[in-house]
Amino acid sequence: MNDLKHLAIVMDGNRRWAKAKGFLAKLGYSQGVKTMQKLMEACVEEGVSNLSLFAFSTENWNRPKDEIEFIFELLDRCLNEALEKFEKNNVRLRAIGDLTRLDQVLRDKIALVEEATKHCDKLCVNLAISYGAKDEIVRATRRVIEKGLEINEKNISDNLDLPLDVDLMLRVGNAKRLSNFLLWQCAYAEIYFSETLFPSLTKREFKKIIKEYRKRERTFGR
Repeated sequence: MNDLKHLAIVMDGNRRWAKAKGFLAKLGYSQGVKTMQKLMEACVEEGVSNLSLFAFSTENWNRPKDEIEFIFELLDRCLNEALEKFEKNNVRLRAIGDLTRLDQVLRDKIALVEEATKHCDKLCVNLAISYGAKDEIVRATRRVIEKGLEINEKNISDNLDLPLDVDLMLRVGNAKRLSNFLLWQCAYAEIYFSETLFPSLTKREFKKIIKEYRKRERTFGR
């Protein structure tokens, strides 16, 4: 049976879920947050130590301004709740991505929650914000050069935002692509594609996916 230490999720389909139900896109994102909370609970129950969530990509900056503003308002509210709930439930928050593009007030709040929960070790939630895997690899390579290190696999890996290999990549929302998420870390990840739109993903389906992953044979190229 495979260990599942690091699970990554592309949370796709929030807008399509809302449109299908005749709701504004904003409600899709709000429902997606509720789904996120259920999946965090499931990860704790299943013994997953790292959960990486693709919240906002570098490409998402091209979306309508009012949609971007709502997403970050929602993130701000989530951080307020996380400051209390995460520490209480022994959950750590770590943000990855090019955070320099965020508003300073939001960056400070992220840093506050990261600092307050850095000792928590039940589950680490890696929240990808303003994140793109290609951008991450470029920034990691720059760090290697600035440090005067040799450009090799180990040094690049050590300087990534998240130097942690993914065991299972879950893509929901019907699309069959990785969408520039944790490409380096997913070199030997198992991949599962679900037709379910993210706000409709239940704990029951989620746990079935984990169960299916644990039965797979992983060879890592051997």
